[in-house]
Amino acid sequence: MPVLLRGIDGIKAYSGFHLGKSSWVEVSQDMINAFASATDDWDWISVDQARARRGPFGKPVAQNTLILSLIVPLLHDVCVLEDVGVNIVHGIDRMRFLGPVPVDSSVRLDVTVKSVGKSDQGAHWVLACRMECDISDTPVLEAELVYCIGPAIHEPIRIAAVG
Repeated sequence: MPVLLRGIDGIKAYSGFHLGKSSWVEVSQDMINAFASATDDWDWISVDQARARRGPFGKPVAQNTLILSLIVPLLHDVCVLEDVGVNIVHGIDRMRFLGPVPVDSSVRLDVTVKSVGKSDQGAHWVLACRMECDISDTPVLEAELVYCIGPAIHEPIRIAAVG
């Protein structure tokens, strides 16, 4: 069950704390091929199954950028934000791809709130993210994502007149 972070002060209360891990997601050949199609990243080690079987990993491996792109959706399994306006990825302070993710293996995200800082417009928070793979004892990806958070905007609901 995801951790509920309510407002900027609620996020700040978790600074330095481990938020948890996401569920496992299988990295299938269909996922790899769809990512290749969306990004035009057709590297043979990922999409050419016959050639990849003869390659260094004995089977296709996911594009590193595919694994990176899974952080945001898997983050929804770990935490839910409430009473904030926007939560936008501002950058990545540190990122390392530490190992391959073979086709048909599964990955999950492990997240810690590294730091939270307030600003006049809201706040920023840094999440220490580690992607684990079910066939490896070591993480396959480590990254520190920086998010900018805006305060919640409470606007009146306007209902158009019918008539």
